[in-house]
Amino acid sequence: MSVFLVLTVIGDDKPGLVEQLSVTISRHQGNWLESSMSHLAGKFAGILKVSIPSNQADALKAALGNLSQLKVIAETSVDATPKQFNRKLTLNLVGNDRIGIVREVSQVLAKHTVNVEKLTTFTSSAPMSGDVLFHAKAELEADASLDAPALQRELEQLSNDLIVDITLDEIISA
Repeated sequence: MSVFLVLTVIGDDKPGLVEQLSVTISRHQGNWLESSMSHLAGKFAGILKVSIPSNQADALKAALGNLSQLKVIAETSVDATPKQFNRKLTLNLVGNDRIGIVREVSQVLAKHTVNVEKLTTFTSSAPMSGDVLFHAKAELEADASLDAPALQRELEQLSNDLIVDITLDEIISA
């Protein structure tokens, strides 16, 4: 039987870190399934999902803990529960950067029982003024009972308060 390990990794960014991680996983018969990794503030940071035979999981966790250049946290998941969400949405946000944007948007989403499946954010300079702009793109999931017009209204109200541009689109599957 296999189990899944969800790993979070961080270390000073330099060549060879992904290799160290992949070699360690392979040596313990682990299969690298999904990952997202980035360079952030001089650090290499990532999250990944590994499938591994259950009798190898503890040994892999120990080996990952002994990597000298990476701090690794490993959580075991059986990942057997089917998702309860059947509606997919995307949210795009651009606005003047300030403390609290993610908090305020996430509060509205949580109020409507919307799950954040993926969130990508970054900052950039505004073309004319040079002010710092905050950008966010989220992939969201909700169940059939979502009142999408009410969610849209609350996000629009929020966009007025935050002076941002927010768009919410539902993804229609074929």
